[in-house]
Amino acid sequence: MGDLGGRYAAYTARLVDGVLASPGHTPGELRRAVLARAAQLSGSGSDASSPLSQRERGTRVEDATGASGETIPAALAAYADKVTRHAYRVTDEDLGALQRAGTSDDALFEVTVSAALGAALGRLERGLAALRGE
Repeated sequence: MGDLGGRYAAYTARLVDGVLASPGHTPGELRRAVLARAAQLSGSGSDASSPLSQRERGTRVEDATGASGETIPAALAAYADKVTRHAYRVTDEDLGALQRAGTSDDALFEVTVSAALGAALGRLERGLAALRGE
């Protein structure tokens, strides 16, 4: 984690660690890949002051894989992208399709939280960079 404006860095680190490292219904690497993808789509840079570590930034948007090679299933990648870019457009039908494909409610929740956190951190990073004149 980079410096996130000083006094809130520890809280941000704890939040990211809680989302990525806690036991869950999805592998931590999948949550990490979703978070990194969302952060990148939301404008996350790769400078030293980034609130995302190299590990969290290690995903490439084009191939939907995480730094450790964890592949985000296509349906979940599309859903995470929708949460990242247009959360207000997520519908019951989107969730129903994922549930019918075998994704549990708990897994959907974890992917949603990871995507939302990644999007928020990417946008925060972009805003802080603008304040620094970058």
